[in-house]
Amino acid sequence: MIGDSVTIEDTKRMIECENLTKYFGDFLAVDNINLHVAAGEVLALLGPNGAGKTTSVRMMTSILRPSSGTARIAGYDVVEHPEEVRARVGVLTEQHGLYERMKGLEYLDFFGRIYHLNQREREERALDLMARFDLTFALDKRLGEYSKGMKQKLALVRAMLHDPAVLLLDEPTSAMDPFSAKLVRDAIIELQRDERTFLITTHNLNEAQMLADRIAIIRHGHIVAAGTFDELVRRFAGQPVMEMRVNGNAALNGFADDIADTVTVIEQSADWLRYRTDTPHQTNPQILRRALGVGLEVVALSPVTRTLEDIYLQVVKEDEQGERINDDQRASIPAD
Repeated sequence: MIGDSVTIEDTKRMIECENLTKYFGDFLAVDNINLHVAAGEVLALLGPNGAGKTTSVRMMTSILRPSSGTARIAGYDVVEHPEEVRARVGVLTEQHGLYERMKGLEYLDFFGRIYHLNQREREERALDLMARFDLTFALDKRLGEYSKGMKQKLALVRAMLHDPAVLLLDEPTSAMDPFSAKLVRDAIIELQRDERTFLITTHNLNEAQMLADRIAIIRHGHIVAAGTFDELVRRFAGQPVMEMRVNGNAALNGFADDIADTVTVIEQSADWLRYRTDTPHQTNPQILRRALGVGLEVVALSPVTRTLEDIYLQVVKEDEQGERINDDQRASIPAD
């Protein structure tokens, strides 16, 4: 296992999971996960379908009872104080459970009553949130007339209606057009400034990289890597990769050999090459001087951008390799 916890150096932890575990019969769905997320932070929980993301979220919201371990939201245990947890958490799940015969404003008023909001609070918050997500035109439309993207936004409005301190969002921008998705991302950024805490599950890795302070990757029910994006880059992407481009075909002929004593060349073509170095601030000027010394005309020297997709794929690859090694080791143990 590459890593198993997300640790935030903050005394005000809004999400705390300690060895959280869930069995369905003999099937282990969530395997001793540890998550600590502070007020005002966004954690992206990434993983393939069936990895345990949704089950973890359901335990954190008191919908599912953990088989073992503990989870606390805003300091309240999800088993011992479920009502306190639900009052402080907003949830967006894959199954929205929208009542399609109701109109938008009626639906929000209904849930406002469940959250014990008075009439003024229900009206003000519903109207404000519907305007924020560009749904004012749909206040009097029946939910059955809403598009998939509109339903997704309405479900998010419902999750935010009671002004929760913690939001657990499962694929918050799925089925949305780019404009609507940007509205949601902007709202998350704005709410984060008010010390709201977010746990987001998503398959949109660009969105996760854009929003998340920290990232946790879950496979087969356990967390295999966790940290900030920069921490994960350093751990799984290795040395920084630089790309140098020059004018002229076949201009780099032999230059890769000339710099092999300084950097590790990993790719090259007629007019470009890529190399790894631990100290780009020191080595890049040396490479440029050598290039100029042999008459090369350098038109660009820049780092190769690493994305969360690159890191995610590398984490999965390393975890799969670890699984194969363990399987081979078990297979080599002679039977009694």
